[in-house]
Amino acid sequence: MNWVFDLNVTVVVVITVGPTVNGWEGRGFTGLYTGPYFDTSTPTNITAQLGTHAFLPCKVKQLGNKSVSWIRKRDSHILTVDRYTFIADERFQVLHNGDTWTLQIKYVQSRDAGMYECQVTSEPKMSHFVQMEVVVPQTKILGESDLFVKSGSTVQIRCIITQSLEQPAYIFWYHDGGRVVNLFGKHQSVERVTSDTTIGILVIKSTEKRDSGNYTCAPSNLDSASVMLHVLNGEHPAAMQQGSSGSNYSMFIWQNVFLIFLLSHLFYWPLPLT
Repeated sequence: MNWVFDLNVTVVVVITVGPTVNGWEGRGFTGLYTGPYFDTSTPTNITAQLGTHAFLPCKVKQLGNKSVSWIRKRDSHILTVDRYTFIADERFQVLHNGDTWTLQIKYVQSRDAGMYECQVTSEPKMSHFVQMEVVVPQTKILGESDLFVKSGSTVQIRCIITQSLEQPAYIFWYHDGGRVVNLFGKHQSVERVTSDTTIGILVIKSTEKRDSGNYTCAPSNLDSASVMLHVLNGEHPAAMQQGSSGSNYSMFIWQNVFLIFLLSHLFYWPLPLT
């Protein structure tokens, strides 16, 4: 018996992968290396607060032997290539973890706002863009710039920080340049009232003449705000009126409304019917 074998046989195996693999958004491929591609689920808009650290993510799948670079678009400055930094500003560095290349910017400044490009050295080159916005918190002391109080009274100075994504690590108070401590009738507190607003309160009990002077609220990594405190021993009543707070002003308005209402009833005569 003679056996005849046909060796011209071709076996083709095609593996098809759907649009997602283990939750990763990608593209279909046939089991072959198709080159690098970006994970489009990573954020393209980042908001950072002045003085904090910003993290711009870039996730690259199937990178192979290609390189990843970060470029600042406003001046086309190459910041990093792979794990190496190419800028003298030490605030910039890249953090690599698996397939994620994160550009870290320490102690963010206003001028850091803008577009950043994550680039892969493929042919043609591939780019993923991240826009960074920088939020600058505002610091102010509630009320007038001059505060007038009677000697022996208790004073509350309120410092409000708005547009703050993160609560300040601390709020220091200064009296004429010297640090205020919680002694001699002075007490400080900090309260986070909303997601972007913090209030620092300085309480001074039984005020004396020596408590007069400039008081400065200085949150960490933010601008400061100041107020002048005048402790009076019964003199200058006009100045006391000038230092009226918002609550006293509201009482003044309501007193006048009540007076107008009272006078309108006292001097009201009904007209005779015709």
